[in-house]
Amino acid sequence: MDIKWNHKIFNVQGTGFDELALSVFAYQYENNPIYRNFADMLHKKPGSVYRIEDIPFLPIRFFKSHRVTATIFEPELVFESSGTTATVNIRHFIRDGSLYTESFVKGFNKSYGDPAKCCIIGLLPSYIEKGNSSLVYMVNRLIELSGYRQSGFYLYDFEKLGWTLTDLEQKRQRTILIGVTYALIDFAEQFSLPLQNTIVMETGGMKGRKIELLREEVHHRLKAAFGIKTVHSEYGMTELLSQAYSGGKGIFACPSWMRVMVRDEEDPFLVQRQGAGIINVIDLANIYSCAFIATDDAGKVYADESFEVLGRTDGSDLRGCSLLVN
Repeated sequence: MDIKWNHKIFNVQGTGFDELALSVFAYQYENNPIYRNFADMLHKKPGSVYRIEDIPFLPIRFFKSHRVTATIFEPELVFESSGTTATVNIRHFIRDGSLYTESFVKGFNKSYGDPAKCCIIGLLPSYIEKGNSSLVYMVNRLIELSGYRQSGFYLYDFEKLGWTLTDLEQKRQRTILIGVTYALIDFAEQFSLPLQNTIVMETGGMKGRKIELLREEVHHRLKAAFGIKTVHSEYGMTELLSQAYSGGKGIFACPSWMRVMVRDEEDPFLVQRQGAGIINVIDLANIYSCAFIATDDAGKVYADESFEVLGRTDGSDLRGCSLLVN
């Protein structure tokens, strides 16, 4: 990994974000042929783009049909979206796994503190079964950094998970339970236990296992089952190396090297820093793929740069958080 980019990306602050994003645009225009061709079709070149609102955002579907990479390299990792049997899965080629690790560890630290100081439990059965999941890779590394004996993945062994959480609660051990939505709902239906020292974090994803639920309904069920005031959420995807987190009510905050904007539904080239529309993401950690991605998620961005995910746009594939809408 280029240490220069590493230092700049993870130390960017405030107004420096725009300048660095424009530099990354210039770098990726020169080194990512797929992105350059897309930008050329829009007549967008580094010498003529002066605001981040004018940077071209690559439609997320390009990760299905093309190898989206900046520079030529043999990937250290290849992440693949969970998808369904009816869809073509996303593939994200990772030049250096340490870049992803640095991004999610720093992002997690910003929102939840040092992972070594809490027990981390993953409830991500379908992701583990499929393999090549960026979410599983992230949670597995956080589990390793945790070092607590009870930290780990629990798959479908809900009874063991219930015993473990009960033991941790008795010891007043700070714990984070990170789960795909359908598995958390399944667990909550079988084990209703008070969690006073545990953060419950849903990552989205019903995977067609259950009737579609509004996020509000999902959170209501989990809060009722576990006696908690809030349910936390993670916003991430295979195409990104960074994550945003919500401490409750579905309002997400990004790390300093990630920014969410919105494009107009009728005019996709009209991009704004706040308001309602379709979500565009700038993830500067994506330096060796594409940092500027036009997602299929509808959302709303607020004046303080926090954002809310309102659902999926019509016609988008059902994957990841797609079955969990507001």
